[in-house]
Amino acid sequence: MPDCSRLDPITAAWHASLRLRFADDAGTTRLVERAHSGPLRVQKPLYPEGPAICHAIVIHPPGGVVGGDTLAVDVAAGAGAHAFVTTPGAAKWYRANGKQSRQHVRIAAGAGAAVEWMPQETIFFDDANVWLDHDVQLEEGARYIGAEILCFGRRASGESFQRGVIRQRTQVRSAGKLVWWEQGAIDGAGAAMHSRFGLAGASVCATLIGVGAPLPASLLAAIRALDPALAASQVKSVFVARYLGDDSDTARRTMARVWQALRPHLLGCAAPLPRIWNT
Repeated sequence: MPDCSRLDPITAAWHASLRLRFADDAGTTRLVERAHSGPLRVQKPLYPEGPAICHAIVIHPPGGVVGGDTLAVDVAAGAGAHAFVTTPGAAKWYRANGKQSRQHVRIAAGAGAAVEWMPQETIFFDDANVWLDHDVQLEEGARYIGAEILCFGRRASGESFQRGVIRQRTQVRSAGKLVWWEQGAIDGAGAAMHSRFGLAGASVCATLIGVGAPLPASLLAAIRALDPALAASQVKSVFVARYLGDDSDTARRTMARVWQALRPHLLGCAAPLPRIWNT
């Protein structure tokens, strides 16, 4: 995990980090370590579903990320623990002003543990320059659900994403084996914004990845039928759902429905919508 713990006095950029450790205590998942530097916080563990699942809401008090800022989040769940991590609202990445912004997310789950990384949407302002790095390490029998909703430009304000670059890398390892690897870049002035192999003219894309027991054909078909703009596939232990559109609210509702269909199968528990998603 990079050193992201200070305000650079020359660039006035925030280097913030958050470290969370969860452990199973006789059927109760406890937040046993919580360390932060800079403007990243979790105020307290929450248990809206009972003691087995610990909810943590990651707060970024500045409300937005400017050029040169770096955020690092490190989440680990010990054997048998179940952590659900989300955010209270949309993340905003402002114009670069000549500097790149970065986010590093590291997730580890011990044997039989479960981690859910379910932040609300990410909004890239025009001319943002962002690098997103997401690394998941799962031990034997661990399960993972992770989702993202990326919004290019501020459609409600009439702003499109015409300049700037968003670079992204996601990797997932399960029991030491690489089971998912994806990387790419979207240039606001490039062909990928409109290519059928890129965003195909859409301004919102969403992805949900689930790692664990493969879905039965009937459940996979039911998820595919949730929305005509949704694609879903299963490759061995990895389930992937993708959405393309132009409305973040629709993307949020669609991915929440995918999560509600997937969670009982993959994690063995119901999927009540977190109250923070409705505030």
